[in-house]
Amino acid sequence: MRILGIDPGLTRCGIGVVDVDETRRATLVHVGVARSDKNLATHFRLRSIADEIDRALERFEPEVVAIERVFAQENLQSVTTTMQVMGAAMVCVGRAGLPLAIHTPSEVKAAITGSGVAGKAQVQHMVARVLKLEKPPKPADAADALAIAICHGWRGSGLQGASADGQFNVTLSGGVKAKQNLTPAQQQWAQALATSRQKGAVDPRLRRH
Repeated sequence: MRILGIDPGLTRCGIGVVDVDETRRATLVHVGVARSDKNLATHFRLRSIADEIDRALERFEPEVVAIERVFAQENLQSVTTTMQVMGAAMVCVGRAGLPLAIHTPSEVKAAITGSGVAGKAQVQHMVARVLKLEKPPKPADAADALAIAICHGWRGSGLQGASADGQFNVTLSGGVKAKQNLTPAQQQWAQALATSRQKGAVDPRLRRH
């Protein structure tokens, strides 16, 4: 499964792409950041980041996109702009017709390091270790995007709109509900999620070791 992870940020938006196979081995495909000019108005900065995300979606053709959920912090202005980037990213994913997963920072930390309160340095170190890199990707936003993608590959929770019949719900203009076909890999993922929910247990393919 190919997963594109996004660490939302207005100045630097991390974008990381990984492939996760059936044995849960993660392989680096791409890592980078979408940057925006601080001298531009916010809506133009959002457009620049959205354009970069669109290009990444088109170039790497992920099967699912994972985004980190934004939580309120002391710096309200920073949280507001980060949420705006998150919204822009979600629009990009919606236009691409892809399933979307949203993970909390603690979920990502727990999946990568085993601790939901791990520091950034620990997460970056483990990302490099998991992907067999000589050193953590820079800047930190890039490493965080990879961590989000790996988290989804290992945990699989938070998938939005997936159904077990090989389709997922999308909303068209005017509020019309529709179904869109999944790729075989996406269908397998959705079926595994549905089965785990029905049984009240985590499917082995989704369990973190």
